[in-house]
Amino acid sequence: MKKLVAEFIGTLWLVLGGCGSAVLAAGFPELGIGFVGVALAFGLTVVTMAYAIGHISGCHLNPAVSIGLWIGGRFDIKDLVPYIVAQVLGGIAGAGILYVIASGQPGFELGGFAANGYGEHSPGGYSMMAALVCEVVMTFIFLFVILGSTYTQAPRGFAGLAIGLCLTLIHLISIPVTNTSVNPARSTSQAIFVGDWALGELWLFWVAPIVGAVLAGLVYKALSPEIAE
Repeated sequence: MKKLVAEFIGTLWLVLGGCGSAVLAAGFPELGIGFVGVALAFGLTVVTMAYAIGHISGCHLNPAVSIGLWIGGRFDIKDLVPYIVAQVLGGIAGAGILYVIASGQPGFELGGFAANGYGEHSPGGYSMMAALVCEVVMTFIFLFVILGSTYTQAPRGFAGLAIGLCLTLIHLISIPVTNTSVNPARSTSQAIFVGDWALGELWLFWVAPIVGAVLAGLVYKALSPEIAE
């Protein structure tokens, strides 16, 4: 239960910090942080939680990460579903807090609410195929870095930085394409509030990250078969 609570809080912070920066600060007149600021915010949520709860739950914060670690031999299957449930609920809680804050501004309009999308709902108008390829590849690299940086022979104490910086880079690449998911819990939390098109396109942001994570788990396990602690 302690692990699940940690995953709940960590995913809440990921959504509140990352999506919150996009909703509350990215487009603020004159002081907007832009895509770069949003990318950095997502990376910082992972870095901060890696050192806060990494020793408790492993700081997955992402169903795709949990699945990829299981495929890679780093995570027990009996914990997989409970972790995913905790992550999705934490993401929804984070989105709920963000909604309460954002709706406190006069003239508030929900808009995209940092939801993920493709086609006309992609920030850059990218197609469904482009979004699918992007999410698969970005998640593959994300899991590859996670598996490598947490390996027994990797330098200890730096995994959180490597993973957080990797997520920042992923956002710098893919925000224009999909608004960056690589995380089904993050996508679900925002889609629930937006409804309509966001729920209709949510399937891609479950399928693509999971496919990318599974591929990364298989490839990394083949390259480095020793199971890390």
